[in-house]
Amino acid sequence: MAVTSALTQIRASTVLPAKRTDITLHTADGVTLVGELALPVRCPPVATLICLHPLPTRGGMMDSHVFRKAAWRLPALAGLAVLRFNTRGTQSARGRSEGTFDSAGAERYDVAAAIEYCEFEQLPSPWLLGWSFGTDLALMYGCDPSVLGTILLSPPLRHSRPEHLARWNDTDKLVVAVVPEFDDYLRPAAARERFAGIHQTEVVAMEGAKHLWVGDADRVLNEVVRHVAPASYPLPTTWDGPAESGAMFAP
Repeated sequence: MAVTSALTQIRASTVLPAKRTDITLHTADGVTLVGELALPVRCPPVATLICLHPLPTRGGMMDSHVFRKAAWRLPALAGLAVLRFNTRGTQSARGRSEGTFDSAGAERYDVAAAIEYCEFEQLPSPWLLGWSFGTDLALMYGCDPSVLGTILLSPPLRHSRPEHLARWNDTDKLVVAVVPEFDDYLRPAAARERFAGIHQTEVVAMEGAKHLWVGDADRVLNEVVRHVAPASYPLPTTWDGPAESGAMFAP
């Protein structure tokens, strides 16, 4: 990575300072998952994002671009801890998690392992940040007492059932659905209908956006920070300090 130290315009490839540690998660059914924890350098984190990635059979992984940019920027810009990991059978530059993709079945153990890791490490105020397939995992398995809420990027509601949504409705945990105007699976008007059963849902329609958020990662990260670390909203577009340039297309 190329390192700079002058005032930096934050771009897609900008990597800001953080304490980044490779981690492993151990599930209740004996599977080891690979991941990374990124922490702020100068202060304890104000909150924690647990990232649940898109469908691995369509290329989803912990390095999917919105999550990679969250880990590159949000520890420095918003004081957030960002935990990313590969669900079972998923591979990225970090490595391959054990196990086999199970279409949102056994992945329940993966979500539980990530939440338990945050509890063990005493990471504060955990929020689930799901994207596409990851939003189903969040809704189905993430309504844990320790979780403050969930932010759902491009939720397809493919695996989630009414009983999963009802579980969230029985709590005060905030559910934020960030829905692209031109989503392939669920657009804003339909999302408002589908999420009507959760009284504390906020549906955020993203004008002009599509399911994969290409070109819209900045808008997404701002929306995340608005809910999870509102004191840091809106995010700055420049950085006065050391920065690096990372690989845009991780394997």
